[in-house]
Amino acid sequence: MERLKTEKHVVGLKQSVRAIEEDKATLAFVARDAEYHVAFPFETLCKEHNIEIVYVNNMKELGKACHVEVPTAVAVLLR
Repeated sequence: MERLKTEKHVVGLKQSVRAIEEDKATLAFVARDAEYHVAFPFETLCKEHNIEIVYVNNMKELGKACHVEVPTAVAVLLR
């Protein structure tokens, strides 16, 4: 998660999905307490595109690592 503090990334489901579909993502982060209807399709998309997933304890922790003040379900690092 340290890489989120120093490398270019996007936060949130829509932006993260777009980055994966455009082949711009290198690594994905998913909060363990993210809602199933958000996490499951996102994890499936990551697997289809061979993007490694790192699981974070909770959405609050992921949001803080991404420098946003709201809980965050998913984020990706960019190329």
